[in-house]
Amino acid sequence: MSAPPRRIAHLDMDAFYASVELLRYPELRGQPVIIGGRSSHAPVLQSDGTRVYARLKDYVGRGVTTTSTYEARALGVFSAMGIMKAAKLAPEAILLPTDFDSYRRYSRLFKEAVARIAPVIENRGIDEIYIDLTDHPQETRALASALKQAVREATGLSCSICVAPNKLLAKIGSELDKPDGLTILQASDLTTRIWPLDVKKVNGIGPKATERLHKLGVLTIGDLAAAAPAVLQKHFGNNFAAWLLRVAQGLDDRPVETSSEPKSISRETTFERDLHPQHDRDILGKIFTELCVNLAADLQRKGYVSHTIGVKLRFIDFRAVTRDITIATPTADAKAIRQAARECLRRIVLDKKLRLLGIKASALSRREETGGELQQTQGELF
Repeated sequence: MSAPPRRIAHLDMDAFYASVELLRYPELRGQPVIIGGRSSHAPVLQSDGTRVYARLKDYVGRGVTTTSTYEARALGVFSAMGIMKAAKLAPEAILLPTDFDSYRRYSRLFKEAVARIAPVIENRGIDEIYIDLTDHPQETRALASALKQAVREATGLSCSICVAPNKLLAKIGSELDKPDGLTILQASDLTTRIWPLDVKKVNGIGPKATERLHKLGVLTIGDLAAAAPAVLQKHFGNNFAAWLLRVAQGLDDRPVETSSEPKSISRETTFERDLHPQHDRDILGKIFTELCVNLAADLQRKGYVSHTIGVKLRFIDFRAVTRDITIATPTADAKAIRQAARECLRRIVLDKKLRLLGIKASALSRREETGGELQQTQGELF
C-alpha cells in the first residue's frame, strides 16, 4: 500500500507583535502602527481615560522597526527599517515600545492550541510553525480552518496558513492570501501561483542572491525554472545552482523536525548614538554587563550551557567584527560569560566609535537545570 501524499502546513501569525499590541489598544485598529520604540514611547493615560500615543515624526534616535501593522506597510514601512526613515514615510504613524514578554506568552498560547489538534509541529520562531498533517484523518480545508479557529479562540489573533505537498511551497503559500489567509496548494498550482512570484519569495534566496539573479534577467521563480543550468553554475556554483533549479520546480523533501535544537543564542543592541570605546567607557560597560546578564538568563531559562562565547561589534563606518573563544567549562553564568567576552574584546582594535555591540553563546549543550542565583557583575568594559 502506497504512503498517503504529504500534507505540510505553514502557519504564520499575521503582523504578530503589532496584533498583540492591538489587543491591548483596540482603539488603534485600522491605523498605521509601528512596534520598535523604547519604554519611553509607551502610551500616556490621561485623567479622562484616553491615551496619548507617541508619533513617528517626534522620534529621534537610531532604532529600527520590529514590525508594523498592514496599514503602516501600505505606506512603505516594514520590519528592520530605521525608525527615522520610517518617520519620513509615515510621520503620523503611532510608535509603540516592544513587549517581548507578551509576545512570548501569545506565542506559547497559539502553539499549544495547534498542538491539541495536530501535534507534529516544527517550531520556526516566535510567530511561525510547520505542521505535518499527512496522517491526520480530517479533510484538508476543514482541518486548516479548524486550526485557524483554534488559534483565534486561544489568542484573539488571526493567522495565515497554507497546506501544500512540502515545506517550501507551504512557506511561500502562507504569504499569498495574507492577512487571515487559508491557502491550499497542489503541485499542479506551481505554474499559476508560484512561478509568477519574485525569486526573493523563496526562503533561502537572500538579498544578495536575488540581486545577482535579477542582473541575469532571472526575475521570477518561473524565470528560474527556465534558466540554463550552466549559467546558474557559473554564477552560483554547482551545489547552489542545483538547489535553485530544484526549488524552482517546487521540489522539497525536508521532513517536519519536531525537536530542533538552536545552534546559538545571542543578545545585541544598536546604540541611540555612536559610542566611543574610551570616552563612553562607563556607558559601554553597563551595556556590556547587561547583555551578558540577559544572555545568561536566556540560556538558563531555555536549559542550555555554552561552550563558546563571542562578541560582535559594528563600527561607525558599518564595518562589523566578530571574535569568539572556546571556554574550558561550559556555562550559563553571567560572570563567566562576561569574562570570556572580555577576552574576545581584547583581540579587537578599538579605534573607532561603535554603533552596535552583541554577545553570543554557541556550541550549546542541554543542561537539565541551572543551579544557583544569576550572577550580575559590575565593572569596567575593557
